[in-house]
Amino acid sequence: MKIDLALFLSEDMLWQALIVAAPLLGISMLVGLVVSLFQVVTQIQEMTLTFIPKMIAMVVVIFLLGPWMLGHITEYTTTLYQSIPDLIKE
Repeated sequence: MKIDLALFLSEDMLWQALIVAAPLLGISMLVGLVVSLFQVVTQIQEMTLTFIPKMIAMVVVIFLLGPWMLGHITEYTTTLYQSIPDLIKE
């Protein structure tokens, strides 16, 4: 396996991981920002207040986008496994 191919496969894997993780990270960041603004406005300085809304938001996102995420990962893995014979030839 040549260096270029290994770099391409690594880059593609990282992009796929970013695409799958982006909804979870984005919602977590958005909920954290909203809760932080709420804490600033109400002057409530409870550290555990951010965890429950984030966990609820993550469960909702996984429930709604879980099939898409799983399908995306499955498609990527299937494509990668099917390309193994071509990768070995190089």
